Amino acid sequence: MGRYEGNPAAVRALFRGHEVHRDVYIDPEIYRLEMKHLFANAWVFVGHESQTPNKGDYFATQVGDQPVIQVRHSDGEVHVLYNRCPHKGTKIVIDRAGNTGKFFRCPYHAWSFKTDGCLLAIPLKKGYENTGFENSGKGMRAVGEVKNYRGFIFCRLADEGISFEEFFGGSLSSIDNMVERSPAGRLEVAGPPLRYLHHCNWKMLVENQTDTCHPMVAHESSAGTAVKLWKELDMPEGTPLPPAMEIIAPFTSPYEFFENMGIRTWPNGHGHTGVHHSIHSDYSEIPGYMAKMTEAYGEEKAKAILGENRHNTVYFPNIMIKGPIQQLRVFIPLAADKTMVESYAYRLVDGPEELTARTAMYNRMINAPTSIVGHDDLEMYERAQEGLQANSLEWVNVQRLYEEDEDFSEEAVENGTTERQMRNQFDAWVKFMTADRAMQEAAE
Repeated sequence: MGRYEGNPAAVRALFRGHEVHRDVYIDPEIYRLEMKHLFANAWVFVGHESQTPNKGDYFATQVGDQPVIQVRHSDGEVHVLYNRCPHKGTKIVIDRAGNTGKFFRCPYHAWSFKTDGCLLAIPLKKGYENTGFENSGKGMRAVGEVKNYRGFIFCRLADEGISFEEFFGGSLSSIDNMVERSPAGRLEVAGPPLRYLHHCNWKMLVENQTDTCHPMVAHESSAGTAVKLWKELDMPEGTPLPPAMEIIAPFTSPYEFFENMGIRTWPNGHGHTGVHHSIHSDYSEIPGYMAKMTEAYGEEKAKAILGENRHNTVYFPNIMIKGPIQQLRVFIPLAADKTMVESYAYRLVDGPEELTARTAMYNRMINAPTSIVGHDDLEMYERAQEGLQANSLEWVNVQRLYEEDEDFSEEAVENGTTERQMRNQFDAWVKFMTADRAMQEAAE
């Protein structure tokens, strides 16, 4: 047993309010405990229902380090099953997505299962007579609990624990706003995600989503250069910015812009930048969109929906959404120093395709392996992963606008450059790392 396994006190000691120990980013034991405890006890994003629209459709992914399958059952409900045959452990599916028809069939010994995981048939079943097999179930095991919230599928691996509603609370308003930007109140995934491997700890990416003191520094070479070249064109006054410049120019906004935008935090590690305005606030209007929204919701509600321009909403532990441009990023941990990032674009059902095109452009420019801006962040993450190996300092500072005895149990709105959301995430990290019986019993 390592230093932290079965030692909740040692895990709690890694977060001291204004700083966190470097082990949370670099220690392989901490990574293993995150997979065992944090990702089991928290509610974690799986996929979107539009990825499995028809009966028998499945989508294979992972929750923490657990391989799972999101599948549409014959009754129309979405189930989340472990991607493992109960016989010899073989993965049931190895392709990313498909349609399995009415049942799954293990490729090793042909055990078959209904799409809700129940055992359907096994070859030579008579060989199991009088062995006790009949009473053992032997189906594909489902995760502890599943929730479909407005098309977004979340699960909790643990059989018991915090409810979906308690875990997310008021933070669900960001998903609500994203969905309600569709005149039909529905979203669809617009194609496969962009995938990008990062050689750094997954929490670095999550923290960066609400770090507002880096854009004007880290992105000076990319966004700053683009703005400089645009100015050198000396276009006539009043010339509208092209869509690409609308997207990239706000990354160079000064500190005051980000201070005034505000940051909101919710309990259990959730929060968002852009309370009052954001880098998405000044995008050009799409002709006919407001009229469609007014027809669907009425003028007052339509204005309220489109007037909400939250920047990045972090849903702890490992996704971020951008409501104004219908994007979701999931940060999939692969090792203490390796993270796969998947960036999804969503289509507004009955919305203008120009908005889908804008979302796709943003995704390519900012999040793709060939992006303009994303490499700036990746360079910082990898430098940090390497720098944290230095023995001269063991603690990482998250002290900006820190107050003693901060209370993360209530919603709060603060200065847009506070690091409170990072502290909020680590408060939740400690909570869910030490929440289950396995950790407590080991400690006893």
